[in-house]
Amino acid sequence: MEITLVQGILIAVVVFICALDGCVEAFMWFRPLVVSFLIGIVLGDVQTGLAAGAVAELSYLGLLTVGGTVPPDPLIAGLMTTVLAYTTGQSVEVTLGLSLPFALLGQWLGIISNTAYAGFLAPLDRACDEANTKKYMRIVFGSMAIKAFLYSVIAFVSAYALQSSVSTFVNAFPAALIHGFQIAGGLLPAVGLALLLVVMLNKRNIAYLFLGFVMVTVCQVKNILPVAIVAGAIAFIGYINNSEVKEWLKRNFSKESKAANGEGGDDDGI
Repeated sequence: MEITLVQGILIAVVVFICALDGCVEAFMWFRPLVVSFLIGIVLGDVQTGLAAGAVAELSYLGLLTVGGTVPPDPLIAGLMTTVLAYTTGQSVEVTLGLSLPFALLGQWLGIISNTAYAGFLAPLDRACDEANTKKYMRIVFGSMAIKAFLYSVIAFVSAYALQSSVSTFVNAFPAALIHGFQIAGGLLPAVGLALLLVVMLNKRNIAYLFLGFVMVTVCQVKNILPVAIVAGAIAFIGYINNSEVKEWLKRNFSKESKAANGEGGDDDGI
């Protein structure tokens, strides 16, 4: 199917918003699952968006920026997995593999943008010396807006301007090559889960891993929603318990600190 000009502009707007969120990582809108869902709404094919987002999210689940190591961009991966599935008619497993060059393009853009941020350090230092908060915020949010705008340009060009060329190129692939991309796309989610297990296999998190495994295999839930609800409940209980413990420690240790400083208290008879 073909992407119209209006849809291309809306895709650029969605990517701009998600890329802004990616700079601060506030709402996690830059994750493939969210990006693909939003792009699916724009294209009028939410089912394809959700399917593409699911395989892309699993593939990029454990890929994190550690030090100078920058993984392929998950935002562009989710975008192009959905767009290619929509325009070429291929399965999401095939388009997941085809989206990798675009994800690498996003990776290079991120590296270049983050390197260019060094040029804003001197103006930020001057704004701090002058206690000029408005200037400081303009520089910070202006630099993020520039990066997000570059992402939206790449999205518009890749999804709309080059859609005919990309579709013709992909449809010219022999069946054996398409099958190879499909196999690779099916393996990538397993790689993402394996990378996630590196984080999960420790004494703090392994209990949650086994709990989810039992729910899915032994209880044989039909979809992931019950697991997500239980996980949210456990996270909320943990948050409440941690808050209460912190409050108790703060209250009791503040009393001990006052007593040690000779300030007295309610129970010292003074």
